[in-house]
Amino acid sequence: MKNSLLKYMTGLSSLSEEEQQAILDEISIEEFKKGTVLFRQGDLTSNCYFILEGCVRQYSVDEAGREVTSNFYTEEEAIVNFNYHRTDKSSDYTLQCVEDCVMVTGSLDTEQQMYAKYSELETMTRRMIEANFGKIQADFAAFIASSPEERYKDLCAKRPSLIGRVPQHQLASYLGMSPESLSRIKKRISSG
Repeated sequence: MKNSLLKYMTGLSSLSEEEQQAILDEISIEEFKKGTVLFRQGDLTSNCYFILEGCVRQYSVDEAGREVTSNFYTEEEAIVNFNYHRTDKSSDYTLQCVEDCVMVTGSLDTEQQMYAKYSELETMTRRMIEANFGKIQADFAAFIASSPEERYKDLCAKRPSLIGRVPQHQLASYLGMSPESLSRIKKRISSG
């Protein structure tokens, strides 16, 4: 697992081999079973994760008690709860492992200590966040402007592995439709 993280770091930074190895020696890698809740909506947390293997679902429970899926995180994606600037630092989301996962784990405090030691690590993280933020903006704009069928086709084109990895009702929630609507769309596309 650390080899795939090393490859990822090399692609995004100019850290020396010694610095990369020192970072690898300091980080914590943990395994989580399918169904594990990393934190719940309303929890106070400063934990952060980087997925090496597996899939994590982000969801919240609305006023009617329904789970609304807002994201799926997979390999080489970071999960950070950016709410430390708010007065109420509780999480707006629950994070749950959809599959068995292997992740780099840490806290925002540990991350700050690592940045103090390795300034290039902060630059690498910023690049990763900027790329992710740009993707989120583009995906959100496309989501708003598209029909449910277009959302599904877009998902098939951009993240096809999710279709076989996550339960259909969670995928439907993520796409903003009912599971029955998703079934009809899938059937229409496969027969067309």
